[in-house]
Amino acid sequence: MSVLVDTSVWIAYFRGAGNVAAVDALIDQNLLATNDLLLAELIPYLHIRRQSRLIRLMQTIARFPLTIEWAEIIAMQILCLRHGINKVGLPDLIVAQNAIQNGLALFTLDRHFRLMSKYMPLSLH
Repeated sequence: MSVLVDTSVWIAYFRGAGNVAAVDALIDQNLLATNDLLLAELIPYLHIRRQSRLIRLMQTIARFPLTIEWAEIIAMQILCLRHGINKVGLPDLIVAQNAIQNGLALFTLDRHFRLMSKYMPLSLH
């Protein structure tokens, strides 16, 4: 199963923190996945740090198209709120929706995704 790597994991990885070995293993196994939203969050960060080679590498990762179903996003947010999962932003709901739609596991450091996975079919890595 391919793994959608969240921005939180990439930033920790670029800093040499977090679970570097787990990201390296995904790279070695060619299981990385991304989408345009995650790239839009990461590429400016890399551009400012003049990491053009890394930007090119990030753009070679398997990219899954975003098909935003707004009614589903609203339903996900209602579900979160009903279960006390507050302050989940639209970008994170879109990332969760993208992972679910494409049968991807999500690798994240953000706690609210763990909470969300208890109430929706979000698979975590």
